[in-house]
Amino acid sequence: MSIFGTRRTRAVVVALAAGSLALTACGGGDSDSGTKDKSKTQKDAAKQSAAVTYGDAQVSTGPAKEVPGAQTGGTMSVYQEADFSHLDPGQSYVSDTKLLDRLLQRGLTQYDEDANGKLTVVGDLATDSGKQTDGGKTWTYTLKSGLKDQNGSPITSADIRHTIERLYAPFITDGPTYIQNWLSGGGTTYRKALPDGGFGSKHLPDSVLATPDDKTIVFHFKDAQPDLPQALTMTGYSVVPAKTDTKEKYDTAPVATGPYKISDFKPGKSMTLVKNTNWDPKSDSVRHQYVDGFNIDFNHDDDDQSKTLLADRGEAKNAMMFTGQVSTNQVKNVVTNAAAMKRTVQGYAPYVWQLNFNLDRVKDKRIRDAITYALPSNQIYKLDGGTYGGEVATGLMAPTVPGYEKGYDPFGKLKKPNGDIVKAKQLIKEAGAEGKKLVYAFGNTPVRQQQAVVITNRLKEIGLNPVKKEVDSATWYEQMGKIQNGMDLYMTGWGQDWPSASTVIPPSYDGTTLQDGSSDYSHINDPKVNAAIAAAQKITDPAAAQKAWTAIHHDIVERINPAAPVYFTKVFQIFGSNVGGLRYSSDSSYVDVTRVFLKK
Repeated sequence: MSIFGTRRTRAVVVALAAGSLALTACGGGDSDSGTKDKSKTQKDAAKQSAAVTYGDAQVSTGPAKEVPGAQTGGTMSVYQEADFSHLDPGQSYVSDTKLLDRLLQRGLTQYDEDANGKLTVVGDLATDSGKQTDGGKTWTYTLKSGLKDQNGSPITSADIRHTIERLYAPFITDGPTYIQNWLSGGGTTYRKALPDGGFGSKHLPDSVLATPDDKTIVFHFKDAQPDLPQALTMTGYSVVPAKTDTKEKYDTAPVATGPYKISDFKPGKSMTLVKNTNWDPKSDSVRHQYVDGFNIDFNHDDDDQSKTLLADRGEAKNAMMFTGQVSTNQVKNVVTNAAAMKRTVQGYAPYVWQLNFNLDRVKDKRIRDAITYALPSNQIYKLDGGTYGGEVATGLMAPTVPGYEKGYDPFGKLKKPNGDIVKAKQLIKEAGAEGKKLVYAFGNTPVRQQQAVVITNRLKEIGLNPVKKEVDSATWYEQMGKIQNGMDLYMTGWGQDWPSASTVIPPSYDGTTLQDGSSDYSHINDPKVNAAIAAAQKITDPAAAQKAWTAIHHDIVERINPAAPVYFTKVFQIFGSNVGGLRYSSDSSYVDVTRVFLKK
C-alpha cells in the first residue's frame, strides 16, 4: 500500500506482522531537535507486529466496545494537506482514503484492534472472518441481517459479487488486484475474464464466484488463499451497491455503508461528513458514531496543521489530523511541551520511502547505484519530522515486514547515512554519465519541495544534470503510476497490505502486473524476478515463504536496484485538546479514526 504524502497502501493501508526485528534505531539519544529523543524505534516495530488472528461470529457482532469516557455530539474539524485522489473504493489504495473510508465504507471483513495494537480479522458486513473448505481454496461468507446503504437499500450478495466484478472493468486502474488475480489469473490477465466488469449480461461463473442466495457469497480459487480475510479488509474491496454504481462518476459521489456519509464536497477545498442514519451500530463491531460529523478542510500542509493544533485555540481545540504529521520545525515545540505531548500519538509505520528509477529511461545500473550511494538519507528524512518521522533505510522492506533483516545494508547507508560521494562519482565516471540529464519529479508540498533541493543538489555534486519537475500531490501516484510518465526519478512510499512480504514484493516488482495504475513504479519486468515471485506465491509454509521472499529481495536490490531506499517512516501526530479517544492504529498507521470523539 502506498503512503499518502503524497500517496501505504497506498496501504494504506496495513497490518503488521511478526519478523526478526531487533535493531534499535535513533531512540534514546539526542535528536536533531536538541531534545531527548523519545521517538519510536524498531523495538516498537517489533511490538506492533503481533500475529493476526481470525475472529468468529461472537467477536464480529456489534455494537463496538465503548471507548472509555466517550461522549456524543459535536462536529470534528479535520485539517488535510491535499484532496483525496479517489472516492471510489475500488480505486482507493492510499493511506488518506483508507482513513476516510473507515468512516464511509464497509467490506466483508475488517480489522478489530485492541489497546496493544493486536489485530483480529472480524466479520464486517459478514457474520465472521470467513469459513474455508477444500484446503483453503473455497471461502464462504454469510451477510449479516438488516444491512443497508445510505439510501436505505438492502445490501445483498449480489452487491458483493458486483463489487468484485466491477474491479475487472477498464476504468478501475488504481486499486488492489489480489483477489482478481487469485480468481482469474495473475498479472493483467484477469481482465480478460470479464472485460466489461460485470456491467453487461456476463458475470464470473459460479465455479469462480457464486451467490447461492441473497446472503451467501462463495469464492472458489484454484490455489489455497489463506490470506483472503485480510485482503478483504482493504478499502479497495469495500462494497459498491450495484444499483447505485455510476461507473467513472462514482469516484465523485460514492454511496456510504459506514457510520458517515458525504453531504457536501468541494473538490480541492472541503468535504463535509454527516451521520449515515441507515448505519446500524448493532451490525458493526469496529466503528463508532460519536460525533455528529466531520468538516474536512484541504490545503493545510504539515507545518500549518502542527502550528494550529499546537496553539490549540478556537476551532483547533476540536480539530484533528488524518495523515498529517508534526512538521520538522515544530517537533521541538511539541516534545518539550508536556501538555501538548498528552494529545499526540506515535507509531512505527510500515512504509519505506524510496527513490524509484524509471528503468525504461535510467538503464545503466551504474547510474542507479551511484545515486543510491550518494543520497544523503539522513538529511532527507530529517526534513520529514526528524527522528520522529523516520530513520535511514537500508533495504526495500520495512522493519515491520516478516523477513526484515537486521544487518542487511548492501549500500552501506548506516555507516555513511549522508552518502558516499566518492563512490558515487566513481560510478558516474565509469558509466560515462557526467552531465547526464535526469528529470526528478516531486510533489508540490513543502516537505517534498525541501527534499527536492537536497536530492537535486546531491545529484549535481556527483556530476549529473537534474531537472526538477513539480507535480500536483493530490494526484501524485496516479501520475507516477503511468507507464509513460516522462520522469526519470521519483519518490514513493510502500508498506505491506497485511503481514507478509508477499504484499510488498509482488505489487512493486512483479513485471507481469505492469500497466497504468500498477504499483510497479520502477517498471521492473525481469524474467528471473517474475518467475521467483510466481514460485514464492505457491509456497504455503510461512517459514519457507519468508525465506524465499528474502532471497528475492536480495536479488532485486543487488542485481537490479530499481529503487534507492531512503528512509523508514514513523508517525507523530498532534490533536486539539478537546479530541478524545486518541490511539495509534497498527492497521491504518495513523490515528484510529473509528474511536475519536469530542470531550465536551
